[in-house]
Amino acid sequence: MSSDSSSNRSTPDRTGPISITAAKRQAKLLRSKLATDGTAISHSKSLELVARQHGFRDWNTLFAHLGNRPAPAWQIGDRVCGLYLSQRFEAEIIAVKKISDGWFRLTFQFDQPVDVITFESMSNYRSRTTQVIGPDGTTREKTSNGRPHMILEL
Repeated sequence: MSSDSSSNRSTPDRTGPISITAAKRQAKLLRSKLATDGTAISHSKSLELVARQHGFRDWNTLFAHLGNRPAPAWQIGDRVCGLYLSQRFEAEIIAVKKISDGWFRLTFQFDQPVDVITFESMSNYRSRTTQVIGPDGTTREKTSNGRPHMILEL
C-alpha cells in the first residue's frame, strides 16, 4: 500500500493506534513534546498530524475508520510495539487469555530487554512481562505520573 499521506486507507497502518483513545493520547503527547521544544500547535492540528502519520487523509477519516472497528482479538505470535513503563518496545505475544469482552491477559517477549527503572544510577532489564490489556490497548494500572504501565500500538 502506498505511503502517500493523502490516500484514504481501507486498513490502518500496522504501527498505528488501535483505538480513538490511543490516537488522542498520541496527539496530546505530540502537542506536549512540540510545546516543550518551543513549537506551539493547536489540539486539532495535533490530531490531524497523528492521522496523517498513520496514513489517513485527515482526523475525520481516521476517526470514522477506528470508531467502527471492534476491539482487537489478540493471538499468540502477534507482533506489537508501544510503551512499557514509558520505554519504547517491540515484542511478540507468547500467551493470551481472554478475561472479558475486550480485556486480555497477554504475555510479551520483548525483542530487546526493557530497562524499567528511570533512576540514572540503577537499571533493571526485563525480557518478558504479563499485563492485562483493555480494549483501548492500555493497562488500567498506572505509574506514579499517571501513565498506563503499557500502551500498545498496532
